[in-house]
Amino acid sequence: MFEKLFKLQANKTNVKTELAAGLTTFMTMAYILAVNPSILSSTGMDSTAVLLATCLASFVGTICMALWANLPFALSAGMGLNAYMAYTVCGTMGFSWQVALFAVFVEGIIFIILSLTSVREAIFNSIPLPLKRAVSVGIGLFIAFIGLQNAGLSVDASTLVTITDFTQNFHTTGICALLAVIGLLLTSVLYIKKVKGSILIGIFGTWILGMLCQLTGLYVPNPDAGAYTLFPTLGITDFTKLSQTFGQCFK
Repeated sequence: MFEKLFKLQANKTNVKTELAAGLTTFMTMAYILAVNPSILSSTGMDSTAVLLATCLASFVGTICMALWANLPFALSAGMGLNAYMAYTVCGTMGFSWQVALFAVFVEGIIFIILSLTSVREAIFNSIPLPLKRAVSVGIGLFIAFIGLQNAGLSVDASTLVTITDFTQNFHTTGICALLAVIGLLLTSVLYIKKVKGSILIGIFGTWILGMLCQLTGLYVPNPDAGAYTLFPTLGITDFTKLSQTFGQCFK
């Protein structure tokens, strides 16, 4: 079934490789599930509703990419546009999040129309190759910078380029920053050594090390300080929260 649907042999791959690649992709982009609600909730949007919307949009987009385009791409919320909406449109310009969402809705309609014609392709082809590469680098640096901030490595309220003091609040934010460094080094070494699944191994290895730190008392969960338990917990998200944002752009 998978061979007929995805043409695995023609693409020189197999089910095992695609499952490992899919899991790795999910683990490396799962940060968006925390970052997107954090950014957009600053506009007044309900964070749980944004979380659910992010999950649903990511699921639908990735399924469409897999079943219609047969490409191994995972789609989710665009980093950069969410920050522009929250901090520029709703912050500096002072528009409500409902108005900003309506602008995004109109932009989406326009993008679909352009995609159905040759206009979008012509616009894309007209962009110089150095600029395309620069955009990719810029987005990568932006995401890396967010990662450094969320890991607690990059601090200072004004510039966010000061390296944290690991000894300060060691059992909460300090040990988290140290684990981030260890995980990055582990992943980098495995990647340089060309170990298959190096990124996935680095992620799970750091997580297991973090749980060991929590068991031994090196890491002490403190939600008020942004330090949560590293052990998985089961809970049901309040899906009724979705109604607080769904369709609100038309009001």
